[in-house]
Amino acid sequence: MMDLLKPSLDFVFKRIFGVEENRDILIDFLNAIFESANEPGVTEIEILNPFLDKTAVYDKQSVLDIKARTADHTIINIEIQLRDQKDMEKRTLYYWSKLYGSQLVQGEIYRSLCRTVTINILGFNYIDNERYHNTFHLREDNTGLILTDDIEIHMIELEKLRDIAEGQQRKLVRWMLFLLGPAKEKMEEIAMKEPAIQKALTTLEFLSQDKEIRELYEARQKALHDWNSSIHGAREDGIEEGKAIGKQEGKIEVAMHMLSKGMSRQDVATFTGLSVTEIEQLQRRQTQ
Repeated sequence: MMDLLKPSLDFVFKRIFGVEENRDILIDFLNAIFESANEPGVTEIEILNPFLDKTAVYDKQSVLDIKARTADHTIINIEIQLRDQKDMEKRTLYYWSKLYGSQLVQGEIYRSLCRTVTINILGFNYIDNERYHNTFHLREDNTGLILTDDIEIHMIELEKLRDIAEGQQRKLVRWMLFLLGPAKEKMEEIAMKEPAIQKALTTLEFLSQDKEIRELYEARQKALHDWNSSIHGAREDGIEEGKAIGKQEGKIEVAMHMLSKGMSRQDVATFTGLSVTEIEQLQRRQTQ
């Protein structure tokens, strides 16, 4: 039997949760998140970006997120991020602000702006606590008074759930265990307790058997792998460049000290490895 695709890959995640025929799955998933945060759930939702541009799959910088609007006009954005690209909190605020501001068209008043919720599902540990689900609002430091409920950010960390047994945990745990993609037998065991997860698993099985979907899945994996490799390579190059600069600056400091002690240019050049021309330039700098 063909292996199941990883439901945590953004491309697969969007194909399961971000299509019209699976709106009931998305509602169940969101309600699991809101239940975990002790907030009221949703009964109806409109998916704002149900279409998937295939060219985006090949674009390593594209964000395959899900945007939706509830019956009370709350805007919800769900993004799954498997690797730490650093500055997650700034990235989150940037995308949240774009989504929040985009509601306002020319001539409308600020009062028309609606609550905007960002949900980040992370494949790495980011928040410095043991909680797998953290919810953030804009509060007053001393009293905890919320300035506005228009901003709400959820951080859900999959790695903190990896060793948790499914047992009697909240529905959110079962959804996250599904996203972690354990063995098919385990996924079926989880799905038996949740009709929505059973439908999600059926969708995943269908996608896994579709040749075109699997090709797009492989292409998406490659694009993300290339992106992470290029970032890692650039970071290593930067470290090496920094070491080289530091080494050069160290030579210059030693050379200037030796010159101040009256040592000859040739001796300084021999000792530091700098050229005589570079030593002469340093001497001119000292006399300026």
